[in-house]
Amino acid sequence: MEHQIDFYKTISNPSEGLIYKEKGSKFLGFAFPISDEEDVKLHLTTLKKQHHSARHWCYAWQISVENPQYRVNDDGEPHNSAGQPIYGQIQSFNLTNILVVVVRYFGGTKLGVGGLISAYKTAAQYAIEASEIVDKLIEINFKIIIDYQNLNKIMRFIKEHQLNIIGQNMDIDCELILSIRKSEFEKYNLLFSELHFLKSVEQI
Repeated sequence: MEHQIDFYKTISNPSEGLIYKEKGSKFLGFAFPISDEEDVKLHLTTLKKQHHSARHWCYAWQISVENPQYRVNDDGEPHNSAGQPIYGQIQSFNLTNILVVVVRYFGGTKLGVGGLISAYKTAAQYAIEASEIVDKLIEINFKIIIDYQNLNKIMRFIKEHQLNIIGQNMDIDCELILSIRKSEFEKYNLLFSELHFLKSVEQI
């Protein structure tokens, strides 16, 4: 259960799957790790330049773990014949923070809705299977502000609990950014509230 709480599945690197061919049309599947919609726009722009003579660039993406957001796009294909089958493969592999694009070169013969669904699903599957699927740790960050005379106290606490400092700013006071795995959030939220020498603690 802790593994499910603390980790999510995504892909480590961009990948290109096998070309799927059906009645003269070619379907090229691509998968990209993403963190936001700006990444989506960037990859789509690049693919459209690389495959400018293609007919369709259909895609689906999902980001976030706690409150997943997703979008599907048929890009001119019949409704739900492209984007939804692609998204179905993202769900089938239980992935997030991923964009899958299938580029279609039209071969002159219409495939029908059933044929399109099968082709886009298969191309998306190939792209994901060509990717390295990895588990990534879900972490929550805390910002701690403390005066310098108490800095040694918090550093001892951090060392004792083997916490990870991912950022710091030494100004009038000392600001530390700590990364805590999700399953331990409640524990450390309570422990920090009991460290009365801290000037402030907030989740970021």
